[in-house]
Amino acid sequence: MSGRFTNLIIGAMLAGILVGYVLHGHLEPAEAANVAGYFSVVTDVFLRLIKMIIAPLVFSTLVVGIAHMGSSGDGATSLGRVGVRTLGWFVCASTVSLLLGLFMVNVLGPGRGLDLPIPADNAAAVVQAANLNLKDFVSHLVPRSIAEAMANNEILQIVVFAVFVGVACSHLGAHGKVVADFADSIAHVMLKITGYVMKTAPVAIFAAAAAVVTTQGLGILVTYGKFMGEFYLTMGLLWVLLFLAALAVVGPRIRVLVAAIRAPTLLAFSTASSEAAYPRTLEQLERFGVSKRIASFVLPIGYSFNLDGSMLYCTFAVIFIAQAYGISVPIGDQLSMLLLLMVTSKGMAGVPRASLVVIAATLTTFHLPEAGLLLILGIDQFLDMGRSATNVVGNAVATVVVAKWEGELTAGDPTLATQPEAEKDLAA
Repeated sequence: MSGRFTNLIIGAMLAGILVGYVLHGHLEPAEAANVAGYFSVVTDVFLRLIKMIIAPLVFSTLVVGIAHMGSSGDGATSLGRVGVRTLGWFVCASTVSLLLGLFMVNVLGPGRGLDLPIPADNAAAVVQAANLNLKDFVSHLVPRSIAEAMANNEILQIVVFAVFVGVACSHLGAHGKVVADFADSIAHVMLKITGYVMKTAPVAIFAAAAAVVTTQGLGILVTYGKFMGEFYLTMGLLWVLLFLAALAVVGPRIRVLVAAIRAPTLLAFSTASSEAAYPRTLEQLERFGVSKRIASFVLPIGYSFNLDGSMLYCTFAVIFIAQAYGISVPIGDQLSMLLLLMVTSKGMAGVPRASLVVIAATLTTFHLPEAGLLLILGIDQFLDMGRSATNVVGNAVATVVVAKWEGELTAGDPTLATQPEAEKDLAA
């Protein structure tokens, strides 16, 4: 993805906003919704193309990573050590994300004095709350069928199955190596397909921006300006914390990392899908110098266990809704909310608008008005852009940190350091 491609993404997004603004001003609401539907077809096709790659890519890269790790000199010890370090980082990063969202929404108070019509408590809920509890979460970890898990893009279930396959391969000698090599070939094929799909990204981004602005107009951004501005301020603080943590571990090379993940992050932001950026993030981390076995192990697991942006958003949105209704949530309930979100947020990445489902479940659990979800529904696309980009940044930082701890971070591709604007061209 070259600097030229990055500019295409930005240009497509701006052009989509402009086209959407013009259409919104000249079309009746029904006509605008109809036109936006045609734009959405383009975006839906692009995201479907990405989703068809994700399951085989996550499975194959994770199997290869675990197989290589398990077959190394210290075998199971290495796998266990990397697993503990990875999950330890994920838990710490998740806790920081949740606490930061909670702290900032209480300090800033975006829902206090909100000049908007508040939905009635008994208004119809647009998103059905999931009955989320620990028992269901644990049961959902294990797939009934790997074919079903892949068909539904259940990332968490795919990760569990891939862990078993990778561990088995590492203990089967020559037979396991055949399977691991086959998985490695699948990963390379998926990455090649990704290159083809990414060529259509600017068109999809144009359509996505045009669809939202055609129906909502730019006025909604003004109306919710305070909430969105304070949310993105909080998200920016999280980025600073993540990069400071990376700086403490990898030192000055943090500037190269920022350049390496800029385009995947922008792609996630533009499409409001962290899945869309997964293949390129994996490729860029390997170019940065992360060993293949670490990148193939940490990044796929991060898509289920390390959704920093989504978790920050959940705490921010729930308390915002409570503030809008003038409801004071005791600090004890807020801390309980953190523990609930820590569990219910896992596996969110593969489910469209899953953050809304988790928020709805949290509102129900703490007896807050579910109809408050209507307050954020109209701008969720714009918020989803930020949290998707943050998920990419969080997982990239986690992968680099674990690689450094394991002594598996090399100098990488020198062009990343000498040409921070350049990335591998899609046409290559």
